[in-house]
Amino acid sequence: MSKVWFITGTSRGLGRAFAQSALQRGDRVAATARNVAALDDLVTKYGDDAVLPLALDVTDKAAVAAAAGAAHDKFGRLDVVVNNAGYGLFGMIEEINEQQLRDQMETNLFGAFWVTQAVLPILRAQRSGHIVQVSSVGGIAAFPSLGAYHASKWALEGFSESLAQEVVGHGIKVTVVEPGGFTTAWAGSSAAHAQPNPAYDQVREDIAARFGDARYADPADAGAALLKIVDAENPPLRVLFGTEPIEIIDPVYAQRLQTWADWEHVSRIAQG
Repeated sequence: MSKVWFITGTSRGLGRAFAQSALQRGDRVAATARNVAALDDLVTKYGDDAVLPLALDVTDKAAVAAAAGAAHDKFGRLDVVVNNAGYGLFGMIEEINEQQLRDQMETNLFGAFWVTQAVLPILRAQRSGHIVQVSSVGGIAAFPSLGAYHASKWALEGFSESLAQEVVGHGIKVTVVEPGGFTTAWAGSSAAHAQPNPAYDQVREDIAARFGDARYADPADAGAALLKIVDAENPPLRVLFGTEPIEIIDPVYAQRLQTWADWEHVSRIAQG
C-alpha cells in the first residue's frame, strides 16, 4: 500500500531527497517549504494528485497546524511525518548572540515540536503512523563552533525518546535519523554565522584541519535509506545515516562509559 508523507523543508537537500524517493515509488507527499515556488518542479513531474505543495514556516505554530490539516484533508490520512526543516548556526558559545540562539531553537526544536503536536491527533485517530525526526550525528556528539546547533538537536532527541514511549500504545512509531555530512547547503548558503572573535581563530584553524577532508554522502542515498526505515515492521528509535557517524560514535560512547566508570566512586559518594 502506498504511503502518505508530510515532509518539512523540501525545497532542497535531504528534504528534497526524501520527497523524491517517496514520489518515485508512487507514494503521495505533502511537501512544505518557505518558498513554495521551489516545489513547482515536483508538481509538474508527479502531478497534483501526488504532491501537495504547502508554503510553511515551521516556527509559526498556527501555520503548522493549518498545513497538517490541509494535508490530511487532501489525502485522508498521514502515514509518515518527517521533521526535516532546520539549519546550522556556526559560532563559538561566546560569539553567539541571544537572537541567533533563539532563532536556532525556534526552527530546529520548536518547529519539530509544533509539527509533532499538530499531527499526533491525526495519527492517534488512525492508530498508526511514523514520525521521523531528522537530527544529526551532532545530536549525539558535539564539536567546537556548533554549540547552539547541538543544543537544538540534543533537545530534539530527548523529547523524541520520550514521545516514542508515550505513543507506542497508539500504534505510532518514532525514529530519530542521525545523518553525517551530505552534499547539501547545510554548511553553505543555508547556514547562519556568528560574528567571529579573534580569540577563537586557532580553534577555527583546528576545525578546518580536522574536517577538511571529510567525506560527504549523496542525499539521494539518504532518501533510499529512509524508505527502508519507514517500511520496516519494527523500525529503530535511532539510526545513523552515513559511514562518518559510525566512525565518530563508537569512540564517543566508549569514552563516556569509561569516564563514568572511572568516576563511579564519586558518584556513590554523592548518594551518601
